[in-house]
Amino acid sequence: MNHYMNEVLKAMKERRSIRKFKADLPKKADLEAIVEAGLYAASGMGKQATVTIAITNKEMRDRLSKANAKVMGVEFDPFYGAPAILVVLAKKDCFTGIYDGSLVIGNMMLAAHSLGLGSIWIHRAKEEFGQDEWKKLLADLGIQGEWEGIGHCAVGYMDCELPQAHPRKEGRVFWIE
Repeated sequence: MNHYMNEVLKAMKERRSIRKFKADLPKKADLEAIVEAGLYAASGMGKQATVTIAITNKEMRDRLSKANAKVMGVEFDPFYGAPAILVVLAKKDCFTGIYDGSLVIGNMMLAAHSLGLGSIWIHRAKEEFGQDEWKKLLADLGIQGEWEGIGHCAVGYMDCELPQAHPRKEGRVFWIE
């Protein structure tokens, strides 16, 4: 066990996926800070070949929730009531796009936790943004080219206690010294 613990390492150990959110929208400054943290994620060859669509409009958020639920084959809100959805997409022709977008979402989830907000990664952005309706949204936003949905970072105020961490599985680290 490492006895040295700074705030970043602490946030990494304490962050949990949240599955119950209050309806109140987080402060815009907090959401901007979360999105900015995503912009500083590592990217293959420094290409920064990802985009983030920050959705705080309730009507658009609900439309996306319905589309996600349809892909999943369920009738409930896959975003667990989170009022802000940060969708990350990567350029289709970028061979590190999936990894780069994953790092963006990881940074955003850590940033949300550090600001006292809850978050969760929700999948199925690839399927959504392969559909004409969502490709049109990209075009309407002025996003040109071919993009692949990587995931959604659903963000909001937690309406629950912070879940406890499951014990870490043994046998997952091998040292060669």
